[in-house]
Amino acid sequence: MADTKYIFVTGGVVSSLGKGIVAASLGKLLQARGYNVTIQKFDPYINIDPGTLNPYEHGECYVTDDGHEADLDLGHYERFLNIATSRANNITTGRIYQNVIQKERRGDYLGKTVQVVPHITDEIKRNVKLLGQKHQFDFVITEIGGTVGDIESLPFLESVRQLKWELKQNCVVVHLTYVPFISAAKEVKTKPTQHSVKMLQEVGIQPDMLVLRTEHPLSEDILSKVALFCNVTKESVVQSVDVPTIYEVPLVLQRQGMDKTILEKVGLEAGPTPELKQWKEFLEKMHSAKETVNIGLVGKYVELQDAYKSIDESLMQAAIYNHRKLNLVSVQSDKINENNAAELLKDFDAVVIAPGFGSRGVEGKLCALKYTRENNIPTLGICLGMQCMVIEFARNVLGNTGANTTEINPNAAFKVIDLMEEQKTVTDLGGSMRLGGYDCSLNPDSHLAKIYGSDFIHERHRHRFEFNSQYRKDFEAHGMHCVGENPDTGLVEAVEIEGHRWFIGVQFHPEYNSTVVRPHPLFMDFIREAIAVHNEKKK
Repeated sequence: MADTKYIFVTGGVVSSLGKGIVAASLGKLLQARGYNVTIQKFDPYINIDPGTLNPYEHGECYVTDDGHEADLDLGHYERFLNIATSRANNITTGRIYQNVIQKERRGDYLGKTVQVVPHITDEIKRNVKLLGQKHQFDFVITEIGGTVGDIESLPFLESVRQLKWELKQNCVVVHLTYVPFISAAKEVKTKPTQHSVKMLQEVGIQPDMLVLRTEHPLSEDILSKVALFCNVTKESVVQSVDVPTIYEVPLVLQRQGMDKTILEKVGLEAGPTPELKQWKEFLEKMHSAKETVNIGLVGKYVELQDAYKSIDESLMQAAIYNHRKLNLVSVQSDKINENNAAELLKDFDAVVIAPGFGSRGVEGKLCALKYTRENNIPTLGICLGMQCMVIEFARNVLGNTGANTTEINPNAAFKVIDLMEEQKTVTDLGGSMRLGGYDCSLNPDSHLAKIYGSDFIHERHRHRFEFNSQYRKDFEAHGMHCVGENPDTGLVEAVEIEGHRWFIGVQFHPEYNSTVVRPHPLFMDFIREAIAVHNEKKK
């Protein structure tokens, strides 16, 4: 296709309507028609990236293979489209201003007064078009974070307005709004949508298409009314009704011809509607599953819906491909102690020890690991979860009662988890972290190598502290084997316990590489073992 087409997804009325899911679903539909599609997210906050944000602020921090800490919506993009994103797929206001200020300091603007318009907007537009120009995508979908009317979103909307004029037919704006149902009146109200579109028009943007988020199906009369009042054609108004799973949204939008309408607006032939066979098979497995597998997720942010989003989705995908419904139960790690660990964990078929930072909840994770290790319960430790496996083993098997990570106790008697020497002089927050994709060599005789079907893998990382290799021989002599290591540095990336039915810790984050059509082998094997435990309990 000669010219890249640009689609912008904006939101109105309230936040958290699901712009990311709509963007990912539209991307999936266009991809199914044979187009090369990518999606990017523009976040209007001042932080350079989400890496320094507390999960209570922004949910999960997603990591791309090139080492960028990104918004969690990039996880949806990758899971839906089965593609890898990069640093270019997530831009914040902070990054935009940082780039402009650096250019000003270098003298790139030749002494001119630097202003929001045109300099900030030009930088935003440059980042929008960069993906299409550099990688030859047919479609670049850009999700604008926040809600229309927010002060911080104005520079992004002004950039969209300018691009609408510059790109002409190659640019489409999709606006997602909320249509509330007033239970007392027993009717839906379109006025919030009308006002949201009016606010968009006030900044010079006429949306080309509307997606109406609603809990109740909307009548044809309502859709016609919205089209009339918001200056769009009837075919350009689609509804996104609540569905049991986000993975049904592409089919909901496809049935209403959203992708067909978009293609017509950019001057392309729609052609026959794609079958989406593999996607529908996934949903069929989901809906036909009768039996359940019970997984406990032990972490300190478990009360937050999006704190471990990629892990939740990876477990769910693996359960579906194993013909099971996932019953994922969150266990607050700082509520676990040696007295209640058995009561809290005994009903699970398997347990995941979640990643994280800081000291809160770590002792609870250690109590949970002692219980699952001693009771032969399948256990997966991810990042800090693996490090906690190492600490618990050092304390209770090696007898090193003072074992700890120097992240929590810099003066620990046994620093089994520690910063490497080259990291200790780095003071910038995040500067000493290993971020992004790294190679890992696996012991060919290990359980992990059998799971992957390979003794060489590539996985993403997000951590600062490492397994202290000076203790490696002692661990292996007592049955905890270091079965994965970085081929360049020798850093330990994975451990497993000899004689345990399934006890594996990985320093990397396998959840970042699991998608709807390609579930991750580590989660697949973990769920299979959990199902075996479940079946044994039934007998």
